[in-house]
Amino acid sequence: MKIFLLCFLCFGSVLVWGAEPIQPLPVKVDYDRQKALLGKKLFSDPILSRNNTIACVHCHDLQHGGDDGLRFSFGIEGREGHVNAPTVYNSRYNFRQFWDGRARDLKEQALGPMENPHEMDQSVDEGIIKLKADAKYRQWFARLYPEGITRDTVADAIVEFEKALVTPNAPFDKYLRGDKAAMTKVAKKGYSLFKSKGCILCHNGMNIGGNFYNKFGIFEEAKGDYQGRYALTHREEDRMVFKVPSLRNIALTTPYMHDGETKTLEEAIKIMSDYQLGREVTEEEIRYIAAFLKSLSGTIPEIVGER
Repeated sequence: MKIFLLCFLCFGSVLVWGAEPIQPLPVKVDYDRQKALLGKKLFSDPILSRNNTIACVHCHDLQHGGDDGLRFSFGIEGREGHVNAPTVYNSRYNFRQFWDGRARDLKEQALGPMENPHEMDQSVDEGIIKLKADAKYRQWFARLYPEGITRDTVADAIVEFEKALVTPNAPFDKYLRGDKAAMTKVAKKGYSLFKSKGCILCHNGMNIGGNFYNKFGIFEEAKGDYQGRYALTHREEDRMVFKVPSLRNIALTTPYMHDGETKTLEEAIKIMSDYQLGREVTEEEIRYIAAFLKSLSGTIPEIVGER
């Protein structure tokens, strides 16, 4: 319940600081382009997996929302994970990384999948040995990093690419910047309901979420094998507590929730209304809110299409 109260405190702060609880994504973002291009190559290269079959892009399809559209992703040898892969887009604006927040920032997150036995199943040291054996990678790293190929430089290059993965100019962003014709009347009505129903309490700020933890199952008990932060802290108060996900590009990242069991936006809206808000929501209201959520799909950054 303390976490739920935090939602109200956060929302209260938003009301004090400004009338609009959500801010548009910047059209341009800062990152080192040359390092980002190296990071992009690493992101798509299966060399980082033990048997050279799995790359980051296998779970984060940058042409389709930044996730893989599966309930659970598959790693090397067809090993299935146990949590729905989140989108990599706009992750630079999350206050922590992964559903349970175990990584403090992108750099701490970047190498995690490499050593995860369900994903790439390769130690970072083994990956570095393989990269150093590749003449093109040796030359590329040498141009950008005096120290060459190290744990820090590999992570740094991947981070620079992930920092570039921002999706601006969604219809809602254009609306926030003053283009009132950018959104349909239905989507505008949905945004009004999104605020009045209370969704905005947890999904606010530039990333429309991703800025604190919250318990899943406030008004109705939620159960599942994956217990969120409880697996890290073993504190009862952290059971079923997760990082609030961003809603950016949400229409493109089905299935939903940490367990990937929710297949449609409409179903997700109903579940969140029941479990998190304890409020009734009609089918018509769900349709309006879904229209608003569909207005959050932004533009794929140019670097994704560069060769």
